[in-house]
Amino acid sequence: MNREIIKSELVMKTARSSGSGGQHVNKVSTKVELHFHVSQSKGLDEIEKVRLTQKLANRITKAGSLIVTCQQTRSQLKNKELATNKLFKLLKKGLYVKPLRKKKGISKNQNAKRLKKKKEHSEKKALRKSIKFP
Repeated sequence: MNREIIKSELVMKTARSSGSGGQHVNKVSTKVELHFHVSQSKGLDEIEKVRLTQKLANRITKAGSLIVTCQQTRSQLKNKELATNKLFKLLKKGLYVKPLRKKKGISKNQNAKRLKKKKEHSEKKALRKSIKFP
């Protein structure tokens, strides 16, 4: 994943933020919407593209673009920074591969303890049996 290439491929759209806020909200377009087309990106290799389209399938539109919006602050520039950070966190999370779990057997010492305990238990049970006289 090449961050610089991905940053150059981002398409930014602005709009007026929703919600209350008085005159400022009605005048200024501070809401930022970033569009990133995953399958056409040159900043990702083919394996990464496949992995992202599978893991982020519910976030990707039918057109194939990943959309991230931000309207937290009153500054368009700050919202742009927050949206790009959010996008890169999403991409990082989508590209993360969980390491395979290495199965480990029980140690020789643990196995010996288990067999010893099993033997003691069997001897205890054997002593409870009724004795038959000849």
